[in-house]
Amino acid sequence: MQNKISRMPGKLLAAVALATIAFAAGCSTNKPDSVIVGSVPDDYRTNHPIMIGEKERKIDLPVGMADRGMTPTQKIALEGFLADYDTAAQPPVTIIVPVGSANELAASNAAHELMTVMTRNGVPPHRIATAAYRARPGETAAPIRVSTMAMKAYTKPCGRWPEDIGDTTDNKHWANFGCSYQNNLAAQIANPADLLGPRKQGPIDAENRGVAIGDYKAKDIGFEPTIDYDAN
Repeated sequence: MQNKISRMPGKLLAAVALATIAFAAGCSTNKPDSVIVGSVPDDYRTNHPIMIGEKERKIDLPVGMADRGMTPTQKIALEGFLADYDTAAQPPVTIIVPVGSANELAASNAAHELMTVMTRNGVPPHRIATAAYRARPGETAAPIRVSTMAMKAYTKPCGRWPEDIGDTTDNKHWANFGCSYQNNLAAQIANPADLLGPRKQGPIDAENRGVAIGDYKAKDIGFEPTIDYDAN
């Protein structure tokens, strides 16, 4: 066999070598090298996205058995709750009063005053509804629940641990990484529509803008350190 190959012309040997390479290339999968990723995205913003949807807002106002109407503490708490009420959308507000408890009468009296406070804080009377829930017999401080719906930014609940975080061979984030951060960020968003796009530009402060432009023209924008280094 070696003698036959040695007697082959050089051009023929080159042609045989090229044909062998082409045949081997045709047997390959023609797929580029890829990195196999897990089912959990490595970016916490993708793994725990902030979403916008209608969520329930509620507050429980305990009512004492000896209370006579709405107390100042309850009024302050309710007005704080109604501060975020959307007077343009006017979602319904439901007052859920306990029945069967020792404070049933006191809660009923307080509920009527709650309605008055609501109307004074922008809730239309026709958007206020009442309901009842069965409280435990003998309960002396069963609360009144005030509930409404509102558009809010939120994320999925945290606490998902599908695997041991001690396995760090892939050097990737664990499933619960960044969840609390995204939850806290969503809770701080006053207007969820800000996530969908910028707000309409509001009117400028002409006086403040004039001062800024005047300082710029006068070159009075130098940096002056407020720390006295010589004092040390």
